[in-house]
Amino acid sequence: MNNKDFIYQRIRIYSGKDFDPMDNEQVEAILRAKFNIFLPQRTSFDESLASTTSDHEILSLILQYRAIEQ
Repeated sequence: MNNKDFIYQRIRIYSGKDFDPMDNEQVEAILRAKFNIFLPQRTSFDESLASTTSDHEILSLILQYRAIEQ
């Protein structure tokens, strides 16, 4: 299992669902429904995630996952 797979498994454990961490709409829907996290408006979606990372560990995991090249 590579690092990206490991991070994805941790994201799945926190969320309790399978979803695509690269899909902004899916990420936002999971954050709102499961964690009651509403992202602030920023220039990019990743900036919104980064500005809210202290709210829950899943946010930093999603950012790490997105930072790893495909």
